[in-house]
Parts: sequence; C-alpha cells; structure tokens
Amino acid sequence: MQPGEILREDIISELELRKSHIARMLGIARHTLYDILDETQLVTVAMALRFGKLFGNGPVLWLNLQRSCDLDQPRGTGRRDEAIPTLHAA
Repeated sequence: MQPGEILREDIISELELRKSHIARMLGIARHTLYDILDETQLVTVAMALRFGKLFGNGPVLWLNLQRSCDLDQPRGTGRRDEAIPTLHAA
C-alpha cells in the first residue's frame, strides 16, 4: 500500500481539515501534498519526519511504507534482477 493512499484513505479522510491547511501545517507546498496523495511523489526522509510529527505516528512508519512500495515496484531499468549474478566469497 502506497503512503499516499494511506494518507488519503485512512488519515486525511478522517480529519475535518482541508488539504491546503494540512500542507500549511506541514510547511510544504500544497502541490507537494497533492502529489504524494496522488502517488506521483515519493515520501522522503524529510517528509516522513513531518508526517510522523503531525500525525503522531513517527517517521519510521512512513519510511517503511515507502520502502515496501519501492521494493514491490517493477524495476524501471529494463533489466531483470535474474540477469545479475550473485557473487560468493571464497
């Protein structure tokens, strides 16, 4: 599950605040929050710190969500992991 989806569906939908107000409380541009909610922008360490503070659940949750998504995404390099050998120490 994407961090933006959790923010959009589970947190912001429960708050009685405008997204623009949440962006102001976070100290970020409104379009930055909208991009995260639309899942077109990743949650960075700095953003995870802000989300963790504002929502009271700490930055590790947000970083772990982003990391899980990053690992689940198809590799955009056009190469397959299987083509990369695994080295073993002697």
